[in-house]
Amino acid sequence: MDIKEIQNLIKFVAKSGAHEVKLEMEDFKITIKTAADQIVPEQQTIVQHLPATAPAVAAPASAPASSTTEAKADAPADAATDHLITIKSPIIGTFYRKPSPDKPNFVEVGSAIAQGDVLCVIEAMKLFNEIESEHSGKIVKILVDDASPVEFDQPLFLIDPS
Repeated sequence: MDIKEIQNLIKFVAKSGAHEVKLEMEDFKITIKTAADQIVPEQQTIVQHLPATAPAVAAPASAPASSTTEAKADAPADAATDHLITIKSPIIGTFYRKPSPDKPNFVEVGSAIAQGDVLCVIEAMKLFNEIESEHSGKIVKILVDDASPVEFDQPLFLIDPS
């Protein structure tokens, strides 16, 4: 692994929002930690600027109404998705829906899958890791766009096990 790849990994970890990433290979180990303290001053700065602006006074009056509407809209959706299984990313990397650009997608919404079927690949450090389903069922929703960065434990697919 050269310095350029390490720099790219550091940038990727910083953008992903992960606080700590450990990578162990045969000949080296890397641990990248981001300081959570850096987030707090930014939030404090934003909070200090909000009371000073006039539009911020009008915004809270409309914000609660929209958040209440969103909460009511989410309640039926949550009830409808309670039985669904979420497939999450086991690693950080770049999510791909197909094995190569000229091949078809592994799965589509509505595809029937069996335990062990490959759902996608996640590229991390130039290694393409096949992500297999641990459950049988039907793909209800694909939650990530093709060629998008994903974080550890980020939801990728919703599966209906029935």
